[in-house]
Amino acid sequence: MGTGHGAAPAAGRTAASGHTGPGTAIPCSAMATLRRRLAVLAAGTMLAAGAMLAAGPTLVGPVAADPAIPTLDPSAPTPTTPHPGGPPEGRSPDGSVVGGHALGDSGFVLPEDAPDLPADLTAHGWVVADLDSGEVLAARDPHGRYYPASTLKTLTLLALHDELDPATVVTGTFDDANVEGTKVGIVEGGKYPVPLLFQALMMASGNDAASALTRAAGGPDPTLALMNDTASQLQAYDTLAGTPSGLDVAGQSSSPYDLALIMRQLVDDPELLAVMHTQTLMMPAVPPRFPAFQIQNQNEMLSTYPGALAGKNGFTDAARYTLVVAAAQDGRRLVVTLMQGEQLPIRMSEQASRLLDWGFALPTSAEPVGELVAPRPPGVPAPTPTAGPADTTGADPGSSPDVAAAPAGSRSGPSSSGGPSAWLLAGLAVVSAALVVGLARGRRRRH
Repeated sequence: MGTGHGAAPAAGRTAASGHTGPGTAIPCSAMATLRRRLAVLAAGTMLAAGAMLAAGPTLVGPVAADPAIPTLDPSAPTPTTPHPGGPPEGRSPDGSVVGGHALGDSGFVLPEDAPDLPADLTAHGWVVADLDSGEVLAARDPHGRYYPASTLKTLTLLALHDELDPATVVTGTFDDANVEGTKVGIVEGGKYPVPLLFQALMMASGNDAASALTRAAGGPDPTLALMNDTASQLQAYDTLAGTPSGLDVAGQSSSPYDLALIMRQLVDDPELLAVMHTQTLMMPAVPPRFPAFQIQNQNEMLSTYPGALAGKNGFTDAARYTLVVAAAQDGRRLVVTLMQGEQLPIRMSEQASRLLDWGFALPTSAEPVGELVAPRPPGVPAPTPTAGPADTTGADPGSSPDVAAAPAGSRSGPSSSGGPSAWLLAGLAVVSAALVVGLARGRRRRH
């Protein structure tokens, strides 16, 4: 006779009959002890299987997203290109997918039977969401942690606006005037009220305005702490601010989903919306050398897209082109965010316009693919990392099972939906059944 699967049943049967071989009897006391041990083992095995089932889904397989919270590395060289192979995927600190499990996909996430997407979209990550219902209508890699460039200034505005006294007048410094990147034109010795600096920050994307506001808030460390605390409160866990201006630093990140959360807060606040909706502004003179001058809002969609409410663009070598815009039509408000895009074959503003048109044309009855979560209530701490693997099934409310995701780059599907290993559970069930049957046979023979 052979060994392996063919020999095991025979061995089991001879042991159950009280024999180890022809003519070799096992004493009755030993048989009783053996049966008691088998009973304990069977019960333990079934309890283990039940515990695994009751524990709920867990992430298995190599598709598991890294739930680690992003960290900054200011000592590293300044990034000059997008993340090779795509950005890391963001998660809540406890490993769950914020806004619903479908949004954990790094590919396209669309409602069932959705109309064709607009042509010529170059952004690697984007979101279309309803600002009023909070429904995410469609997305591509919504939780990818991309370099945000100047779209991060939306968080700077949100974090600092209520912290700084609007009556404060900030004096421009040499460092402000010579900051790297886009400048609005702050002059050393010039006097700039805080409300004007907020407008210059958003309208002209002034890194010099960001520098002056940062100093007014107590310096880089307190400012970044405020920004990151604000992001956490919004549950924008993919966002980590390393500069108030959005200039690249290793580890700095945001996501299309997080930018939508931030923009919703800005649009819902009349004062902040007014800052972003301002079309022109006069910068004060600094006599005798510098006369007053006018600046215009860089958000061209304010004048080109019907119902445009607010927007912020950005560009760095590592982020490429980024954009977040909000618009209202027929009583409905939508937000579109785009990250790591290009200006060809069509401009980013045109890509945003096409996605807004697509979203406004989508029936309100369309099944959402996720939701924009509400901020955490005051005093409620952020979730803490779990000891086990991440759960991407999304305990988050608003998740929808009726979602079609494009296969390219997809990280969703059965392998990432979680759950104890089917093979392991099946094996435990077979072992338990075999032990129970063996015990039953033994009991029958004793009678």
